[in-house]
Amino acid sequence: MPEERLQKILAHAGIASRRHAEQILLAGRVTVNGAVVTELGSKADPERDHIKVDGKLIRREKRHVYLAMNKPHGVVTTLSDPQGRTTIVDVLKGVKERVYPVGRLDYNSEGLLLLTNDGDLAARVMAPRTHLEKTYVVKVNGRLTQAQEEQFRTGLPIQGRRTAPAALKLIKVGDNPWYEVRLIEGRQNQIRLMFKHLGKLVEKLKRIRIGPLVLGDLAPGEFRHLATAEVERLKRAAGVR
Repeated sequence: MPEERLQKILAHAGIASRRHAEQILLAGRVTVNGAVVTELGSKADPERDHIKVDGKLIRREKRHVYLAMNKPHGVVTTLSDPQGRTTIVDVLKGVKERVYPVGRLDYNSEGLLLLTNDGDLAARVMAPRTHLEKTYVVKVNGRLTQAQEEQFRTGLPIQGRRTAPAALKLIKVGDNPWYEVRLIEGRQNQIRLMFKHLGKLVEKLKRIRIGPLVLGDLAPGEFRHLATAEVERLKRAAGVR
C-alpha cells in the first residue's frame, strides 16, 4: 500500500479529525516503528508500519460510522470532562466504534450534532473554505429593530473580526421572539455574541440543520445512523470525493 500522511492515517483510523491529528503529532505522541515523529509532512504505510499513539498500536478503521444526535441541553460536546459533567459519550449507547463530534454545541445549546470516525469528511465539514451552511432556531429576550436585523445580516465586529454575512428571519413574534439564523462560519459562541452585541440575550439555541443534514424528529438525547443517501449528500455538499 502506498505511504500516506500520518494525520490522514490517524483520521482514517478514527483517532481524531485531521486538524486534531496534527496537534497529536506536534505533541510527540506518535511513533512509527518505535521512533517519535513530529513532522506534519511525515508519511507511513498503515499496512506495513507499526504506528502508535500514546503507545497504543492503531489499526485502520474498517467501517465508517455516521451518526446524527440531538444533543440535549446540559451536555458537553467532548468525549470526557474534567469537571465531571455529562458528555456525549454518556448519551451514546450501543455504538462500538470510536466516533468524534464534528464541531461543537456549547453546554447550554442543543440540537443537531454530527459524529463520525470519517476524518476526511469531518475536516471538510469544519473547514471555513467549505462554507457549509448551518441553521439554528434561537429564542432571545426581545425583538431586534429592523436596523439591528440588517446589521446582523451584513456582519458584526465580534472579538475584533467582522462576522460573515448571515441569514436572519423572525419566525415567532412575542416578548421573547424566535429567530432562524443561518451561518456559514462557526466561531465559538458566535450567535450568542452576535445577539449580545445588539443588546439581546439568547435564552434558547437549537441547531436544526448542517448543510443537507436535518435534525428531524429526534428527541433530545436520541441519535440515529445516517442513511447512505444522507452521507452521499453531505459528502457532495462538503466537497468530499
